[in-house]
Amino acid sequence: MKVATAESLSRSMNSAVKHYASLFRLPSYEKVILLQALICVGCWTCSTLILFHTIERVLLGFSLGWLLFVIGFSFDYLSNTLFLRNDPIYDLRRTSTVSLFSLGLWFLFILFGSALGSSLGLSWWIRLVLLGFSGVLILRLTIFLASSSTSLDRTVITSLLQPFSCLLPFLLFWIQMGYSISFSMCFFLALSPIVSFFSVRSFLFLLNRVGEQTLKIPALSLFKAFLLNWVVGLNAPFEEFLERLGEEQDVNVSLLKFDANKPKVVIVVPSVHPGPFKNVGSSLLPSLLKTALEERLGYVACVMLGMQGHELDLASQFQNQKVINHVVKSMGFETRESTATPSVKVSHDLVTVRCQIFGKAAFLSFTLAPNTTEDLPQELGLFVRQESEKHGLTCCAAVNAHNSINNTLQMPVALETLEAAAVACLKRATLLKRLPFQVGASTIIPQDFSLEDGMGAGGITVTTVKVDEQKTAYVVIDGNNMVSGLREKILSVLQSLSIDEGEVFTTDTHSVSAVILGKRGYHPIGEVMDNEKLIDYIKEAALKALSSLEPAKAACSDIIIPKVKVIGEKRLFALSLLIERSLQRARRVVIPLFGSIGLVLMLFLLLV
Repeated sequence: MKVATAESLSRSMNSAVKHYASLFRLPSYEKVILLQALICVGCWTCSTLILFHTIERVLLGFSLGWLLFVIGFSFDYLSNTLFLRNDPIYDLRRTSTVSLFSLGLWFLFILFGSALGSSLGLSWWIRLVLLGFSGVLILRLTIFLASSSTSLDRTVITSLLQPFSCLLPFLLFWIQMGYSISFSMCFFLALSPIVSFFSVRSFLFLLNRVGEQTLKIPALSLFKAFLLNWVVGLNAPFEEFLERLGEEQDVNVSLLKFDANKPKVVIVVPSVHPGPFKNVGSSLLPSLLKTALEERLGYVACVMLGMQGHELDLASQFQNQKVINHVVKSMGFETRESTATPSVKVSHDLVTVRCQIFGKAAFLSFTLAPNTTEDLPQELGLFVRQESEKHGLTCCAAVNAHNSINNTLQMPVALETLEAAAVACLKRATLLKRLPFQVGASTIIPQDFSLEDGMGAGGITVTTVKVDEQKTAYVVIDGNNMVSGLREKILSVLQSLSIDEGEVFTTDTHSVSAVILGKRGYHPIGEVMDNEKLIDYIKEAALKALSSLEPAKAACSDIIIPKVKVIGEKRLFALSLLIERSLQRARRVVIPLFGSIGLVLMLFLLLV
């Protein structure tokens, strides 16, 4: 089995997030208004210039263009105030952006109609203006019906009100030109919204069918729930779907606890993936679990990533609390082991494994650094636990350091290679003499770095372990991976502090995912943040951890949390594929459906 296989689900999720990200590349409100004014005035001025070639008509067109802009601006404000005021998605900027795209579409029809009208007569310009009007109705109905959370009647009124109001300058101009408003035009203006509405409903029905066939959930309901999370941070609507789709599973959590005169440090390795994104599911679990253990029990907590991927994302915040409460309640076991081995490292092909044994408990970490290190397979964690038992160890915490990412995909590594490195490292560690040890720890929450920079709420935690003369530092950063090469710089700086060995970990928190627009949808640690400032924070935390070293005792416990609802691999793949399938369905039907509707409307326009 290849590590790349475990990585494929993560790539599917990232692909899905990228599709959603493309929906939110919106200009500022000021730019939207400026572009609306340019389109309205420019469109009218160009049209009258093409059609009439007289300064009087051009000036009239210029004036009517400003009238069109003022009407559109006013009715956007009116729609947002009256009909969309309780819609969490649509503020004035987003409503105005929809109108900007609508005007852009209409502009194309108007200019093409002007070219036809200059050679074939004014009636052809009028027909193309009205056909563009129908196109705008279809566009607005599609956007608002697909994304708005308001009632159907309010959504329809918002979709129709602004385009109908923007017809006023055209009607005034046509009347001024001596063109009478005929019964056939009135009939078309009454027919167009009806035809547009039912064509859009048909289109959205076909998209919903994709979701119903795949997950028995309408695709647009899921889409709206995602929008509510992405745009305004509401996680409950999306998590309701995840709870319905999730499957119950027993979850393992490894706890490696150190006590001195008072509670000291606990390393927590849940068999839960901290995803899928932002504040949904278990994305926040590392920082939530750290906070709970520190505030309720007084430990410095390090929450690390185990051997699993997105298939073990929790479904909701309720499941998060279930895990947190169970972990906190399970922390009462006694620490009795007062000896430990020095930390050892084995490098085998692309893999680096580090192991340190405390009494009868092993702590192992895996990395492919400086190559990309993403999710590692669950089978590896199971194998390591079984192998540790062969050496008389009763507990084993196996951690994915998840500490290197570059512009290439994770290189394929056979499971056998990972296992061989683990076997060699365990064997070497168990041969070492166990001696009394000291532990120190410190946490720093940098105020300079935000979620957008890639830093989660858990900040930076450094745990130091001294065995004989060897000092080892375990640096845990609450982030989703780290730029390649930074790990090595951090370890080099730690050596300057007389720290002999160490490893750098990220929690793989997905609280930083889907909060920015970009290639990945997140920044790994070190990509945009000041690396020197980051290293200074790590040095500060390491020095504090060293200064707090004191003799300690350790204990390890593997706990099982029953019936925790996870999203599951099949469901998560289906969710990811649903987006791609919906887009494929949309591409297949959009031209035949709306093209035929446009043809029917054009036939009616021949009577105008």
